[in-house]
Amino acid sequence: MSKLTLMADAHAERLGGPDRPVTEVAVGVLVRGDGAFLLTSRPVGKVYAGYWEFPGGKLEAEESVEQALRRELQEELGITVGAVTPWHVEMVDYPHALVRLHFCKVFDWGGELQMREAQEFSWEQLPVQVQPVLPGTVPVLAWFAQERGFSADTHQAVSPRSS
Repeated sequence: MSKLTLMADAHAERLGGPDRPVTEVAVGVLVRGDGAFLLTSRPVGKVYAGYWEFPGGKLEAEESVEQALRRELQEELGITVGAVTPWHVEMVDYPHALVRLHFCKVFDWGGELQMREAQEFSWEQLPVQVQPVLPGTVPVLAWFAQERGFSADTHQAVSPRSS
């Protein structure tokens, strides 16, 4: 695959240098019937705290993307996920980690949203109103724009800040 890696905060030093391992991450793109999608804020104490992203987390040993996504959304949001549709895979080079994000659309889930990590949530449409948006979230907004024939800015860009 010759796809370029998205580089977040290109000016910042990369922890672990050029040979650092890739962290595999399952990401849930929850979409309601009206087309709104769920974004959550990164909790205090985590890298990029306060940035908005799609929920999910790291794959554990021997875990598939779907298994990780089901576990993470239960742990973070208190919901039980129905069908999971793999959508896109994106490499993002953050200063703290090199991650491969496995984005999956989720249209079916049960339970009430519970922000179990003291994060915030927002159901959004394009253009998203919350900010700042995590760099790994930006491509998803572009994919939504392409699917939906949306040609304006998908989000408000902000200046990089220390994480």
